[in-house]
Amino acid sequence: MSEDGLLTGEDGLARCWWAESAPEYHAYHDSEWGFPVADDVRLFEKLSLEGFQAGLSWLTILRKREAFRAAFANFDYTRVARFGERDVARLLADARIVRHRGKIEAVINNARRALELAEAEGSLAHYVWRFEPEKRARGLDRARLLALASTPESHAFAKDLKRRGWRFVGPTTVYAFMQAMGLVNDHLDGCAAKARADAARAAFARP
Repeated sequence: MSEDGLLTGEDGLARCWWAESAPEYHAYHDSEWGFPVADDVRLFEKLSLEGFQAGLSWLTILRKREAFRAAFANFDYTRVARFGERDVARLLADARIVRHRGKIEAVINNARRALELAEAEGSLAHYVWRFEPEKRARGLDRARLLALASTPESHAFAKDLKRRGWRFVGPTTVYAFMQAMGLVNDHLDGCAAKARADAARAAFARP
């Protein structure tokens, strides 16, 4: 690994070091992480999975992603909002996902809050993109990225979600969500995906 945190893969592309640590990371890093999202269901999925990740590795969650989708109605929050105690029991018995009662109940609660938020704001996307920070004056290397556990924007975002009754949405979880859905582009300088994510964000019509 170079001092700036880049690793060159077998395909000759330089990537953020973490993308080369497991095969499952490649596609996620190259075409998803840092790329802008405006679809409400995808946004709800990403925020829910980041909540499940708390205390675990993201790789664990990524490997279980399809199982999570099957268990939570593809994260269609209009359906998840109708989940009841039987669903909680079903999910706690599903060995394919992370069986944590607090996190499971948080997703169901958050689906109900998502319905309220979409009604109040027009869409989840319209609300989420209000928290887009100003573009950074300088790029990132490995040390600077590792130091970015949260930001003033993620603190404000998390505080507002909690005010609205959302759970498992602390500033660190919310910042990981911001990275995952392209509210920020935290690919390292020199990473092959950085310019593509920047171009996607430049062409993206904010909701």
